[in-house]
Amino acid sequence: MSEERTNEAWIRDLSGTPRPLVLDDLRSRLIRGLRYAIKKRYDVTESDIEDFVQEALIRILDNIDSFRGESKFMTWSHKIAIRVAFSELRRKRWENVSIQDLSPRHSANDGSESSPLVWLPSSEPGPERRVTRQNIGGLLAYLIEEELTDLQRQAMVAVVLQEMPIEEVARRLDTNRNALYKLLHDARQRLKQRLAAQGLTVEEVMAAFTPE
Repeated sequence: MSEERTNEAWIRDLSGTPRPLVLDDLRSRLIRGLRYAIKKRYDVTESDIEDFVQEALIRILDNIDSFRGESKFMTWSHKIAIRVAFSELRRKRWENVSIQDLSPRHSANDGSESSPLVWLPSSEPGPERRVTRQNIGGLLAYLIEEELTDLQRQAMVAVVLQEMPIEEVARRLDTNRNALYKLLHDARQRLKQRLAAQGLTVEEVMAAFTPE
């Protein structure tokens, strides 16, 4: 068995023009790591894993100057590969879903329009807690629908409530990450202000939907 490569050796041999043999070694290690981490738990193919690793290699080489040696180089590299893989898996999950389809408003069975928070956690609370959830949930749904702009509402529902990746939401809204972060910040501040006007804090809202 060959001696384990040091952090310094990895950085030296991958900086500038990476040595082909070293790059191949890194690629094979990342492929083995992703096979272990995700293949048995997610519906991915060997081709998917190779694609994830190829993207991870690009990010590793682009950011190699940011490696500070606080962990082993391979630990750092594996984290990048796993983040790439999970980001791509989330993107695929949402690729055929329209942001407009995530709006909280929909038609009730009687034909009227209602705004239930269908994404909030469901459990079996007691009668008083159930009424509290219904009241706060109805208010929150109303505020999201009436107090936010269309873009703020779409971004909040997609990112915060449905956990769609930031990159995917930004792409669909034809914006960038920084602009989307600003949009979400403004939306949160608006909701916080409107909740306060109703005598509610964010903590009280969260507590109402925390499982007992």
